[in-house]
Amino acid sequence: MSGIDTQWLVKAAYFAAAFLFIVGLKRMSSPKTARGGILWAGVGMLVATLATFATPQMENFILMLAAMGLATALAWWSGRRVAMTDMPQMVALYNGMGGGAAAAIGAVELLGDGEHALAFITLAVAGSIIGAVSFSGSLIAFAKLQGWMRKPLRFGGQQAVNLVVFLATLALGGLLISGEAGGHDLILLFFLAALLFGVLMTLPIGGADMPVVISLYNALTGLAVAFEGFVLDNAAMIIAGTVVGAAGTMLTQLMARAMNRPLSNVLFSAFGESGGGGGEISGSMKPVDAADAAVMMAYGEKVIVVPGYGLAVAQAQHRLWEFCQKLIERGVKVKFAIHPVAGRMPGHMNVLLAEAGVPYELIFDLDEINNEFPSADVALVVGANDVVNPMARTNPESPIYGMPILDADKAKNVVVIKRGQGTGFSGVENALFFNDNTRMLYGDAQDVAGKLLQALKGL
Repeated sequence: MSGIDTQWLVKAAYFAAAFLFIVGLKRMSSPKTARGGILWAGVGMLVATLATFATPQMENFILMLAAMGLATALAWWSGRRVAMTDMPQMVALYNGMGGGAAAAIGAVELLGDGEHALAFITLAVAGSIIGAVSFSGSLIAFAKLQGWMRKPLRFGGQQAVNLVVFLATLALGGLLISGEAGGHDLILLFFLAALLFGVLMTLPIGGADMPVVISLYNALTGLAVAFEGFVLDNAAMIIAGTVVGAAGTMLTQLMARAMNRPLSNVLFSAFGESGGGGGEISGSMKPVDAADAAVMMAYGEKVIVVPGYGLAVAQAQHRLWEFCQKLIERGVKVKFAIHPVAGRMPGHMNVLLAEAGVPYELIFDLDEINNEFPSADVALVVGANDVVNPMARTNPESPIYGMPILDADKAKNVVVIKRGQGTGFSGVENALFFNDNTRMLYGDAQDVAGKLLQALKGL
């Protein structure tokens, strides 16, 4: 087969891969088709990889195969071992690896001896900056989600320092583009500055904003891959990076909107730093035991379950669904309400419920379910906090004021499963816990769900 024929075959394969990427991403937009979407996108990646190996003048096959084999083994091992509660940090880590790979491509091209056009160097530098920021920033996000960095790191003049580092990174990149200065030392300094900026940008961001941060870095990784795709003249990288970047950008906007906060506020504010705010809350928390809570739900007509990160920490999704199945057998109508920023990453609660076998038709998002809370006999809140805090509607002084929430407080009765009396990630006290119609069921979510199940079986 001639070189020309091979090039056309490779381009056709890249086109097919791009089609599979887009179809896969589209199917991932719905829980019902997400599993198939992953398979479609996976096949697309396989096609793109094989096409790359068939590219004329491709070299270093042994090194490529060795790297791919090692990476596949590590990914398979980690993917099999990681707990569902740790899925957000795994996503952050893998996303960071994508940004780091894009930055590495840029580094290789910048270190090359060949003469390159201005546009080529510009794209390599842009991709390197974005990829390096996504890499180091994602590593910090991973550390925060893993619990290795429990508190945001903030200091006086922090934003000014970040701005200086960012401008220095741009200046170093400009020198590389202009060609007036070069050498390995300048390239090394350029990448160190970009990596430092990613770290500094992420350090002050609190845990409550991690879903938005993960989504943002996902978008940046896609953009970096697209830029480096132009550098390598690789159509599959260009298309895949553009699609990922666009999807990540839209998801970031959705996450920020779900918190009623602009992206600039997420990145540059000290959200929840005061440890509360919004004034004192009157009333007291009223405890209830599992037997009484089970009776309350068993003799109701409709129960709406609101899962949160506490559900994930306790790995209680299977036991909770078993309890809900018993309610359904008794004729109780059960639905699950998911807030867009519940958990540590977009879709975290959907993944947990899907793992437990909860039918997709029982899972509803905020806009679909909110008007049903007033007709619910019980709203069962499992480990959720900020996403059900009515202060977001009622108290203009609260840091979360204006954030769309699930209207759990409007149910006839509210049962909150919670390990203790602490605040959520935002550091804001939850007025829902003090309402007259709210009862607190303290304990580990899995243990409490087991007690609810046993009490229900005894009725």
